[in-house]
Amino acid sequence: MTLPDTHLLIVDDDERIRALLARFLRKSGYMVTMARDALQARRLLAGLEFDMIILDVMMPGEDGLALTRDLRTRIQTPILLLTAKGETEDRISGLESGADDYLAKPFEPRELLLRIGAILRRVPVVELAQPKFLSLGQLRYDTEKGELWQGETPMRLTGTEAALLRRLAASRGQPVSRSDLIEDLGRGGTTDEAENGERAIDVQMTRLRRKIEPDPREPRFLQTVRGTGYMLVVD
Repeated sequence: MTLPDTHLLIVDDDERIRALLARFLRKSGYMVTMARDALQARRLLAGLEFDMIILDVMMPGEDGLALTRDLRTRIQTPILLLTAKGETEDRISGLESGADDYLAKPFEPRELLLRIGAILRRVPVVELAQPKFLSLGQLRYDTEKGELWQGETPMRLTGTEAALLRRLAASRGQPVSRSDLIEDLGRGGTTDEAENGERAIDVQMTRLRRKIEPDPREPRFLQTVRGTGYMLVVD
């Protein structure tokens, strides 16, 4: 499993910590999605697959231990717990809940990377059904290189357009919310910034449709999912 294909879910009620972890892990080559609590994490897990969940223990409402115990009844996604408690009994409780590892705060970012790498190496490698090319009518999308082709001619995409298409291709057939697209592109922030970010995503999607869709007014491939965001549908 290569880093660009590794999708991490960070669940932490502290917005500052979420943002810092996401920024660091993205710079380290991972794809990152964030959730502010267990409820939002459940919504994301219902529609997306992740390679690992990095989960804070001390959260209001449903805490990390309770969420871990429940998730373990349904999925086997690796879970790394983060907590301010570092006592032996706390670590045991975390591992007994079904977590794969337990990291006490504060920690060095490099240690977090090492723990993530160690956990991923223990996960059996499964070949995903990710074809090299996706067919979009007369176009084809190279999933490995992130390139869009019309016949033998590559189509020019801006950096943002290429990032959006890569993100949607990774979750093809599943809706991706505007907020997730903003976070994955590293443009989250205050409420005003988030609203501006959503408008920017819509503008970029309109431009991308002009390059992909035979009729951008009636999109066939880059579909809008009402109340959610966007979804890539391939032939």
